[in-house]
Amino acid sequence: MALTFELDPDLTNELRDGVLALWTDVSNAGGAVGFVPPVTAEDVRPGWLGHLTAIAEGRMRLLVGRDAGGAVAATAFLTFNTHRLMRHWIWLYTVMVHPGHQGKGYGRDLMAAAAEAARAFEGIEAIRLTCRGGTGADRFYAACGYKEVGRVPGAIRVADGDDRDDVIMLLPLG
Repeated sequence: MALTFELDPDLTNELRDGVLALWTDVSNAGGAVGFVPPVTAEDVRPGWLGHLTAIAEGRMRLLVGRDAGGAVAATAFLTFNTHRLMRHWIWLYTVMVHPGHQGKGYGRDLMAAAAEAARAFEGIEAIRLTCRGGTGADRFYAACGYKEVGRVPGAIRVADGDDRDDVIMLLPLG
């Protein structure tokens, strides 16, 4: 059964708790979403509150995927540029699919839904994202049509002696 995607859902307590739980579960499963396991919901909460602030200020849009039972199963955050010379593309952040739903094609569905949402934003011509090297995420995004346009070697330190590349990818929407 496919996920149902919604852009800009009502930020109910159930949704807030669902996204926080998703982010924690994805992090603890080794997902490269800003943390290194193990983490608790309290470790993740400041990042989520930062995203909620950006949503409230209109700088970020939330795309949520729900499973057949209505639980939050996937998210992506589409963020607008504030710099006047870069307003023709957006950032895609914190792309997550619950570990229990891995291997079902939901990641590709999420990326397609994010591109569809971005195409509806006036003046947006591309989506840009970064991902942690060494995780395979760059191969996944490439399979979704993104092209690697840059790489900063060793920019992400996940542990002492474990530095990863910051891979920059772009999806033209035209």
